Amino acid sequence: MLTRRHFIATGAAITAFGAHPAFAQEAATPAIEEPIVPADPLAPTLVTLAGIVPANEIHMDPNTFRLYLTLGGDQAMRYAVGVGRPGLYEPGTFFVGAKKEWPSWTPTPDMIERDPEAYEQFKDGMEGGINNPLGARAIYLFEPGRGDTYLRIHGTNSPRTIGTAVSNGCARLTNEFVVDLYDRTPMRAQVYLYPRDV
Repeated sequence: MLTRRHFIATGAAITAFGAHPAFAQEAATPAIEEPIVPADPLAPTLVTLAGIVPANEIHMDPNTFRLYLTLGGDQAMRYAVGVGRPGLYEPGTFFVGAKKEWPSWTPTPDMIERDPEAYEQFKDGMEGGINNPLGARAIYLFEPGRGDTYLRIHGTNSPRTIGTAVSNGCARLTNEFVVDLYDRTPMRAQVYLYPRDV
């Protein structure tokens, strides 16, 4: 199993995801003319890593609002994400325990307790759909011995929150790009949510 220590030792430490250009450089492409309309800054991007990593792992850096799905070798797909607000973001090592398309959503008891005005009305749940805060897809994070952590990597019906730390602990992508991540991510994939810088 790849550990954070191994990640650091190979030069592909999470700090390198966003801090060191050598880690997450754009894949080499032939020279082309500049597009008239700029590319979508939230779009997934193929990047070259500074070290060799196994395929099908998710690594998320809350400090740079970037999530990486490793493709094996030195390649990964980089996604722009929003993360949990301070005090609710939970770093750790998880695995993909479930995946759902247009998932239903029920706020946790902690969410209702923190903000009853916002969440009490949904205590019995909300069906999946365009107005659902989990968006088009959800990847459910589990821990051995604990099971479902209630942490999700999911879509959002509020794309302006990408690149911010405002959620109740989950990571979110635009609906369009969470579908791409969902389709590429296998069940039981390892997920590494790295700590925030203090």
